[in-house]
Amino acid sequence: MNYSGLSFGFLRRIAPAILIALTLTSCATNEQRLTTTASDLGGTRAGINLPPLPDDCRVKEAHATITESAEVRLILIRERAALDRQNTRTDRCAGFYDETRTRFAGSR
Repeated sequence: MNYSGLSFGFLRRIAPAILIALTLTSCATNEQRLTTTASDLGGTRAGINLPPLPDDCRVKEAHATITESAEVRLILIRERAALDRQNTRTDRCAGFYDETRTRFAGSR
């Protein structure tokens, strides 16, 4: 067969080169898109300076100490007091995070 003066053998030989050229052109376009997107994202992230998390939010509350002579009720009372302190700390840190998230959501 003859397509516009080109032989089928010629088309078979040149088709891989055309496909490679089209693929490379597509990759360059994708790379440009990725570069632009990464640049935009980096600029956006660089503009957000989060305040540091309060040091208190990283503190772990220790369990109540157990001694042989201690009465079980006293150990339970001390353990519940430790749990109350940790829950109060967790609420305070969650409030800090919620407030920070709200402030940055409003600046977008």
